[in-house]
Amino acid sequence: MTASPSCPDTFEPEAERPGDFAAVFTRKGGMTGRSGSLLDKRWSLGVTALAVVALPAFAAQGTWDRFSIGNAVAADAAVQPMPFEQAGASFPGSAFYYLQLDPPVPQIGEGIHSDAEDAPNDPAGIPVARAMRIDNSGVDRTRAEQCLTAAIYYEAASEPDSGQRAVAQVVLNRVAHPAYPKTVCGVVYQGSERSTGCQFSFTCDGSLARRPVALFWDRARAVARAALAGYVYAPVGLATHYHTVQVHPYWAASLDYLGTIGAHRFYAFQGAAGRPATFRFAYFGGEPLPAPHPRATVETPLPATLDPVAIERAFAAADQGTRTGAATPPPAAFAQPRYSDDVKARGGDTLYQARNLPETQGIKAEYANSGRWLTQQAD
Repeated sequence: MTASPSCPDTFEPEAERPGDFAAVFTRKGGMTGRSGSLLDKRWSLGVTALAVVALPAFAAQGTWDRFSIGNAVAADAAVQPMPFEQAGASFPGSAFYYLQLDPPVPQIGEGIHSDAEDAPNDPAGIPVARAMRIDNSGVDRTRAEQCLTAAIYYEAASEPDSGQRAVAQVVLNRVAHPAYPKTVCGVVYQGSERSTGCQFSFTCDGSLARRPVALFWDRARAVARAALAGYVYAPVGLATHYHTVQVHPYWAASLDYLGTIGAHRFYAFQGAAGRPATFRFAYFGGEPLPAPHPRATVETPLPATLDPVAIERAFAAADQGTRTGAATPPPAAFAQPRYSDDVKARGGDTLYQARNLPETQGIKAEYANSGRWLTQQAD
């Protein structure tokens, strides 16, 4: 029966419905089946090949003994505490000291050395300087840092860190020695008014005309800051002199050779001039300008204050005189005060000698003259 176009309640027969859906699904299913079979075959061949290769190796004696399955509840699987977690080994922040930190990056000058350098000195075998902290704020601290940086830069800019620290220590040792100025700038620029005989050659040979390289200047300044903050470079001990390995000054044989660091040989005074008790590592300030002295118009002979041999002999003579007592000066009399004519007319010095004090009983003998005017220095 055929449905009429004007009648919506009529239906077409089932035989006339489209049948393409089944065909489509059939074709897709067939293609998937063939591809899956091919993939299964490849996996089977791969697993078979792996078994052929691996089984003989696992069949070797003791191979299976190296494989075991972890047991989370086994008695021997207890986790050991870290050192900072153990009783008696922990304090606030102690975990930091057990961290594996990255190795420090070498800085400029680290890891280099001179072929002329000796083995490091044993600090236990030579007297070691004490710390000198220049923590004054303001002008003194700034000038001291400027002068010490200049000495390190112009004397040892290309030296390793050990060579620069040694130069800084020599400057501070001189500040502590009574034969030299009491300031850093005074020590660095001592004798700079001369064309020869300056204590540090860069102050009188024209080196200051060269503009410093910023990178190396900053490195020298870091060494200077550490030295002024109390860092002591022990290998040079109480050295007060050094020279490069290319020269041999006249005073080298008279001083005590301590060793070579970098390109410099370091020396200390012998005898009384080099005793640890001679040095006084105390800073009192008063830094002069951080610049060389005006050049002298007339060149004079080298004064004894700039000659290390003369300094050494002077200290030896003073020490010998102290031991024998020959150099002990007699007590000096105090100068009499000056009085006006009116005071002189009323008695002058006798007015202040407390001659009319009332007598008191029970005074100890050592206090009997209390209040009397002293006219002679006591022994």
